[in-house]
Amino acid sequence: MPEPAEQMDLEIDPKEFRSVLGHFPTGVTVVSGRDSEGAHGLAVGSFFSVSLEPPLVGFCVGESSKSWAKISRNGRFAVNVLSEHQAEVSNVFAGKSDDKFAEVDWEPSPVTGSPWITDAVAHIDCDLEDTFPGGDHQIVVGRVRSMQVHRAEHGPLIFLKGAYARHEEL
Repeated sequence: MPEPAEQMDLEIDPKEFRSVLGHFPTGVTVVSGRDSEGAHGLAVGSFFSVSLEPPLVGFCVGESSKSWAKISRNGRFAVNVLSEHQAEVSNVFAGKSDDKFAEVDWEPSPVTGSPWITDAVAHIDCDLEDTFPGGDHQIVVGRVRSMQVHRAEHGPLIFLKGAYARHEEL
């Protein structure tokens, strides 16, 4: 009889891991916030709902993210659900620029003041509820304070097999 998986040392190739999980489509969001230095943001493909009561959402962010370190300091953030027409916006926030918002139109959210990116499908305004270790990432949980759909006529931006996709293609 084979050993249980938890007792075996399994080597998982990171390239294969990425390839296999890349076959699962993910929505593309930008998590944004502000501090005394200005507006900050990062692209996130691991956004998820956590709880209805209380209303909680979550996402995962790399331990080394400088943008998240700046956003998390004030304990508030927004999740911008990008539209299928915003691949270029996603690319800006996936990059390493110090001033990502210089290239993107936005307005402060009415509750937390976090940046709401213009033309996003929806915005979710949150207070930072908690973080948990998750390997080389943090698992972030936010308490929803405000939310709004702005562009219901547009589909969401989706990432699948290493490229952007439209929901009609799935």
